[in-house]
Amino acid sequence: MQPSSLTINVSQSYPIFFGEHLGPFLAETIREKRLAIITNNVIAPLYADELADTLRQKGNTVSIHSVPDGEDSKSPETFAKLLTELARANLDRKSAVLALGGGVVGDLAGFVAASYMRGIAFYQLPTTLLAMVDSSVGGKTGINLNEGKNLVGAFWQPQAVFTDVRYLRSLSEQEFRGGAVELFKHGLLADPTILEGVETSDFNPKGQTEFLIDMIKRSVKVKADIVAIDEKEQNIRAYLNLGHTLAHALEAATNHELTHGEAVAYGLVFDAHLGKQRGHADEVERCVRFLRWMNPKPLGVKSLGVLEPFMQRDKKNEGGKVKFVLLEKIGQPIIVDDVRLEEREQAWN
Repeated sequence: MQPSSLTINVSQSYPIFFGEHLGPFLAETIREKRLAIITNNVIAPLYADELADTLRQKGNTVSIHSVPDGEDSKSPETFAKLLTELARANLDRKSAVLALGGGVVGDLAGFVAASYMRGIAFYQLPTTLLAMVDSSVGGKTGINLNEGKNLVGAFWQPQAVFTDVRYLRSLSEQEFRGGAVELFKHGLLADPTILEGVETSDFNPKGQTEFLIDMIKRSVKVKADIVAIDEKEQNIRAYLNLGHTLAHALEAATNHELTHGEAVAYGLVFDAHLGKQRGHADEVERCVRFLRWMNPKPLGVKSLGVLEPFMQRDKKNEGGKVKFVLLEKIGQPIIVDDVRLEEREQAWN
């Protein structure tokens, strides 16, 4: 079956393909002949060898580079190690990196591709729902420092993204739900149909292929439309940070014991309270209902004061003011930088 596609209209436009069992199509599409698959130690045994064999059958030279699963791999040390491995695998400027994994692998591999020989071709093969609807779209790549998340990185657009719902079948229900938070966020920002779909019984990793593709494609379109207007996050791309000011602080303060999806789900409830307090549409119950469906781990943070230093270092901030994205109503986000500490405390409580 030929995949459907969307075009991301940025400085270097590229397609996102949607389908199932896309390996052969990918092998026909990729132009570069020397390829490095960057993946992790969970995905590698499931899919990396099969993908490499499919590519080799087309005459490609393929090496596989695996990192430990988890956020700790987005480190300067792992980044440097991968650059060394690419050099030893004799990748040149006409080679390409294929990111096979979730958001951590995509962010890390993309930054490796952006840096190696000052930039080589890069393809995304997201294997989690979170990566399919969020991190594989838009060209943000990067690694973490002890001082905060994604403080080092580059905008480096892929040549193409191959979104294969087959990979969802191996996810646990909890992993799937953790990824659904970005899809839910996109529904809040621009597409109520997504919000309705999330609450149906077919929204699960074993769900109907056509339904899952439609939901993912809708979600990607929301992000793609925003990124097309503001590729380098100078203004409205910051809308995509709905829920993320608190979320990034939670991730850092808990040393990533909370997953990104769990942290953003809490962040969406927090921002919904801030919006309600300011007289905007009341989306608290909808966000709490989603949070309960996600069933995240407990917050693990006793007070907002623990999070304040991390929020002060958020990349969106300007002039020392902490920025938040709020909803006037579904489909109408706004960016504010005047949320007082008392307002934040009230929403936190």
